[in-house]
Amino acid sequence: MAPNETALWPAPHARGAVDATVHVPGSKSVTNRALVLAALASEPGWLRRPLRSRDTLLMAGALRAMGVGIEEGVGTEKGSGEFWRVIPSGLHGPATVDVGNAGTVMRFLPPVAALADGPIRFDGDPRSYERPLNGVIDALRVLGARIDDDGRGALPLTVHGGGALDGGPVEIDASSSSQFVSALLLSGPRFNMGVEVRHIGSSLPSMPHIRMTVDMLRAVGAQVDTPESGGEPNVWRVTPGALLGRDLTVEPDLSNAQPFLAAALVAGGKVVVPDWPARTTQPGDRLREIFTEMGGSCELTEYGLEFTGSGAIHGIDVDLGEVGELTPGIAAVAALADSPSTLRGVSHLRLHETDRLAALTKEINELGGDVTETADGLHIRPRRLHGGIFHTYEDHRMATAGAIIGLAVEGVQIENVATTAKTLPDFPDLWAGMLGSDGA
Repeated sequence: MAPNETALWPAPHARGAVDATVHVPGSKSVTNRALVLAALASEPGWLRRPLRSRDTLLMAGALRAMGVGIEEGVGTEKGSGEFWRVIPSGLHGPATVDVGNAGTVMRFLPPVAALADGPIRFDGDPRSYERPLNGVIDALRVLGARIDDDGRGALPLTVHGGGALDGGPVEIDASSSSQFVSALLLSGPRFNMGVEVRHIGSSLPSMPHIRMTVDMLRAVGAQVDTPESGGEPNVWRVTPGALLGRDLTVEPDLSNAQPFLAAALVAGGKVVVPDWPARTTQPGDRLREIFTEMGGSCELTEYGLEFTGSGAIHGIDVDLGEVGELTPGIAAVAALADSPSTLRGVSHLRLHETDRLAALTKEINELGGDVTETADGLHIRPRRLHGGIFHTYEDHRMATAGAIIGLAVEGVQIENVATTAKTLPDFPDLWAGMLGSDGA
């Protein structure tokens, strides 16, 4: 798809150090996993402070299409915020699910659809047709599901739900996406024999997201055996059983805090993110370590995370295999550093919302940068950058990466900044609010 240059957003240029408190909306990864688990539970549950973004609204809409009740409301107690009440019911078709370009929706819901009575059709944005789904499709067939995908291993497809699924052992290659593992584990307690997922490919990316899935399953009463708990390497087992309805408050999305923390690195000053959890499985928590190595400092208090930058940015050599979604923002900061950087372990990013490695290379280089792709990442040699159009390829993290560069480089224009609504609604307003009167 050709980039759309008709909607250009002038990225604000920082005129001085930042000093801001930014309330980051809830985690997409937690919200969408919680919605699936609540839909499969044996009793109603609550999600408090859920993220309302394109990806999570697509997930909620898909579950509603399959018969799940999701009521929305606002709490009356101070600080309670929005909530969703999820009321499980008999999953049924026929229904059509719009996945947009949301990896969690297109991968987490076919196993749910296999438990429904009747056919569930999955379709989405044109880019979604290019994203791999074979790991989920092939596994579900082994476990007893009937799926029509015309042999593509990708969307569009129809899952012919039979009201139940045998389950049992299955081997998959999840080296292109850890979501293949999470998808099977989330529905596994509802399979007649549970599920045993054995990863047989090369290295598994984004392990924190699998740990998040396991933690959330255990929190709703599922029994899960993992490599970390003494099981076999690369094998996860979920025992069949009922899931409990829970009252869950969603953590802030730490990966979406990245551009705001980066602003303190790039412009100097301090950014505070309230409610940063002391313990979390979110990949974004690694930002504390990575951005400190790149020149900042941070303190985790009872209020949240205080991150301070000196205005100096250092290059980094880092393996991002477990936290690949942080790569665009780190690449943007690295392009402004005082020494080269090498970002490793992220070859799987070529299969994300766009080919993120190719996109970052092209867009930073067109602003005067010197970025080269490697077999599994990027090598970035800082150069003096200039203004220009930064294309986003309908990828939310490309848009926020361009905004980071714009803080230090005048004249950067972000094409289709509205794509940030995928996981971070109102990003332009949050960004301008952080900069205050110092923003352009």
